Amino acid sequence: MEILFESLVEEWYNLVRLAPRAVAALTVFLIALGVGRVLGRVVLHVLARGKLRVTHRNFFRSLTLWLSGLVGVFLALNVLGQGGLAARLLAGGGITAVVLGFAFREIGENFLAGFFLAFSRPFDEGDLIECGGLRGIVRTVELRFTHIRSSDGRDIVIPSGQIFKSAPTNFTRDGLRRISFSVGIDYRDDTAHARRLLAETARTSKNVEVEPRAGCNLAALGAQYVELDVFFWVNTFRPEVSLAEVRNEVMDACRRALLAAGFTISSNVASNVELVCPQPIDVHLSKTNASRP
Repeated sequence: MEILFESLVEEWYNLVRLAPRAVAALTVFLIALGVGRVLGRVVLHVLARGKLRVTHRNFFRSLTLWLSGLVGVFLALNVLGQGGLAARLLAGGGITAVVLGFAFREIGENFLAGFFLAFSRPFDEGDLIECGGLRGIVRTVELRFTHIRSSDGRDIVIPSGQIFKSAPTNFTRDGLRRISFSVGIDYRDDTAHARRLLAETARTSKNVEVEPRAGCNLAALGAQYVELDVFFWVNTFRPEVSLAEVRNEVMDACRRALLAAGFTISSNVASNVELVCPQPIDVHLSKTNASRP
């Protein structure tokens, strides 16, 4: 019992003697963290003057904080007289990184992919993208993942590794969206006249871009009708533009123009839109039955 008591007393004295060093080590670590925060703000302020994206600026800020914290840990160990431990940790860090890399391969892969994508990301927040069959508006961009919101209200998290391996499509890089729909006319009708009429109707419609020019192509020769494909472009950067409204207006204008010109519109051709609108829209396209007036 006396031996145990003497051991506890000795450990207590050792702890008291170590207390000043422990306080000094903790102070050094906190100072390193404080310096890291200040440097992070400075880096963020400097990079904000350039053309780097917000994601890139946040990455370099986080990197500065992590490096400062790591330096603080090694300095604190040296103050405690554990310089050898710091050296062993530094030497064993490579082996530990390899072991953890195999254990958490997918997590590490996503972080590494996010690191490379931070300098060549093909999209930004607010863009409409599609990756691996997943389509939606980009909400947040992180190193490990990208959060998108689909047109039907689903929140989807895409790992950076998946984005890095695939070929993501950005529909709103320049703000232009191509919309098209099909219409069928009778074989006895003048297809050249119908194409000119539909193209001109689309071009003169409200909110349709002058360039690239709207047009109409001969899409297919069906069993009962000649299928024409009408296409036009819309600038999504204009806040007053609604893709659904523009599409409806152009389709209705083309329908009325064909009927007014005496064309027979087939009832077996369903309208089609190539690109999904960025906001959730519930639109039901019904078939149109019309006869020659």
